[in-house]
Amino acid sequence: MGTGRVALLVLFSAALLQALLPAPAEGLVRIALTKRPAIENEERRRGFLGSSSNDAAASKEKTEEAAAEGDIVGELGGAGSCLHGTARLLAFQSTLSTLISLAAFQDNCYSSSILKIQDLHGKCFEVGKNFRRKPASIRYGTGAISGYFSLDSVKIGDVVVKSQDFIEATREPSITFMVAKFDGILGLGFKDISVGKAVPVWYNMVKQGLVEDPVFSFWFNRHAGQGQGGEIVFGGIDPSHYRGNHTYVPVTRKGYWQFDMGDVLIGGKSTGFCAAGCAAIADSGTSLLTGPTAIITQINQKIGATGVVSQECKAVVSQYGQQILDQLLAETQPTKICSSVGLCTFDGTHDISTGIRSVVDDEVGESNGVLSNAMCNACESAVVWMHNQLAQNQTEDLVLQYVNELCERIPNPMGESTVDCSRLASMPDIAFTIGGRKFVLKPKQYILKVGEGPSTQCISGFTAMDIPPPRGPLWILGDIFMGAYHTVFDYGNLRVGFSEAA
Repeated sequence: MGTGRVALLVLFSAALLQALLPAPAEGLVRIALTKRPAIENEERRRGFLGSSSNDAAASKEKTEEAAAEGDIVGELGGAGSCLHGTARLLAFQSTLSTLISLAAFQDNCYSSSILKIQDLHGKCFEVGKNFRRKPASIRYGTGAISGYFSLDSVKIGDVVVKSQDFIEATREPSITFMVAKFDGILGLGFKDISVGKAVPVWYNMVKQGLVEDPVFSFWFNRHAGQGQGGEIVFGGIDPSHYRGNHTYVPVTRKGYWQFDMGDVLIGGKSTGFCAAGCAAIADSGTSLLTGPTAIITQINQKIGATGVVSQECKAVVSQYGQQILDQLLAETQPTKICSSVGLCTFDGTHDISTGIRSVVDDEVGESNGVLSNAMCNACESAVVWMHNQLAQNQTEDLVLQYVNELCERIPNPMGESTVDCSRLASMPDIAFTIGGRKFVLKPKQYILKVGEGPSTQCISGFTAMDIPPPRGPLWILGDIFMGAYHTVFDYGNLRVGFSEAA
């Protein structure tokens, strides 16, 4: 970042362009999306969840032609602004769902050197060079920014949101923000997790009567080539974006657009782990589908995805496998088994004392703690896998053999898992149970193809992340899921809806 320049952070799964669309229905604000090649999206596949929510990430093709034609979906300096169009936003929505994060990246962008700013009533006033603003910082799953709070009018599509708080980012140390092709972040989550208690732009759009209904929806056009990649609709739903009826589920935790989800099935068979329920977040700021290691490993094994060999997992199976099986057959509560064999200090309800720690224990410290956690995690996964196989009436020998195979398919924590492109036709469907309905993903929907011709590489659309209770176990349903299913965020009724995308 050069002297006197600050970067505009705006994430979205595709570049947001102010496309030439038909005249919108009254009360609807439409933002067109343009696809970006998957190979350019590498950093965003894991998502920016850290302070994240349902939001979206955006990027734009930085070409001279695009810039000349004014591919803008929003700008600082709309009607009534102190800046009079000096700064532009090229994309909206974030993984941090609380506020807009903006600053100068190009010469025509917002500049902190401007000494005329807006007050809470929308009036402009001048400040001196030593004027001190409230500092702000945000840490994401893949980076961090810091800067200052500012206030101005923000144009989104054809409407102007007045007196909008945003962060003017003056420091972006992460490589993510240096290489990514986006200019700002617009959060569309709940105020409950707003940094600095700033009012999110969506709240102001509703409060200022800029939308007809307190609803916004996402449609990703998976049939397009490099043309229109879909649309965000603020203020309602476009019936041409989906087929059938939406299945709605209530928001269970405000902050993120979080809801309850049921079982995950591989080829119609239960994976067991979420049969009693898991939490989920719809998040277009994440490209992939993120879920518990215990389930992602089963999916990896069925689709032939590469993984890493877990020695801790193999040690659990060889040393404790029969004990775990015996306890499962004796109908011991699965959540209590790993504590009973001494590998975990948690029995599903409360911590269990592991005895008085000695001076030697303190000195060996961190490395033993890491190993202990790894053994506990491996045990908990093994219990899930064994319990699920026993429910399918598998013999004890076959159960142990299957779990050993899974120990060699643990998702790589350092990156994605590749698959053989020639095997797509034989891969199983993966289904998610939401609101009592099965939402099925076909292999062509959950496998990402990168490159063309002989150099084409296929990547599993699943990645692992374990969120402990009470917030977890948690799934993040990213662009892969939202591309298959039109997603509605109903702010007025606090619910999320899904229907087959058109």
